[in-house]
Amino acid sequence: MNGFIHSTESFGTVDGPGVRFVVFLQGCPMRCQYCHNPDTWKMNSGAVRSAQSLIREYERNAAFYKKGGITVTGGEALMQIDFLLELFRLAKQKNIHTCLDTSGVTYRPGASSYNEKLDALMEVTDLVMLDIKHIDPEAHKKLTGADNRRILENLQKLSEAGAKIEIRMPMVPQANADEKTLRGIGAFLQNLNITRMKVLPYHSMARSKYAALDMHDTMPDVPSPTDEALQK
Repeated sequence: MNGFIHSTESFGTVDGPGVRFVVFLQGCPMRCQYCHNPDTWKMNSGAVRSAQSLIREYERNAAFYKKGGITVTGGEALMQIDFLLELFRLAKQKNIHTCLDTSGVTYRPGASSYNEKLDALMEVTDLVMLDIKHIDPEAHKKLTGADNRRILENLQKLSEAGAKIEIRMPMVPQANADEKTLRGIGAFLQNLNITRMKVLPYHSMARSKYAALDMHDTMPDVPSPTDEALQK
């Protein structure tokens, strides 16, 4: 099976445990104002590659990944769930640690075919890194272009299924870094099966990408959070 691939990274150190082979899939339905990969938004573009070719690329540097594995991110990785399922099944046949980085936005309660695929994917996924971008539905929609109801429902489903979950929260001043929002996120997460939470400070390094792509930068004046704010 072939997938649309934006790029790969041979020695990722921030996308899961250990040194990892990171696959960036092309295509995302969200439009996060702070996104640092706007070049991954467009669907059905990028390099067309097979799951087997990605495994072979991993194996060329396998000695470096003994405490790591494969991480698939995006864009939104679950937009290509069939391809992702094949890739992770191939990886598990070779005892490769698998990590999925997702926003959770593609979840469809009641869509039996999709949920069966998601359940099958979780059987070959060792770690799910899921973003919580905001707890308020309207604020979330303003920040990302999408409601957060399905994301929170997806997180609850994964927690109930016993998936190993790491929460990643982009901390964006003037958007989701206020105490009310943070306490709301904490209240939602406290009864779920979460192994770790990581705060990701907003940075402006993607501004050159927006300029190069002739895209409007929606956060031209937003600063990175201070160390004091991150600690708090």
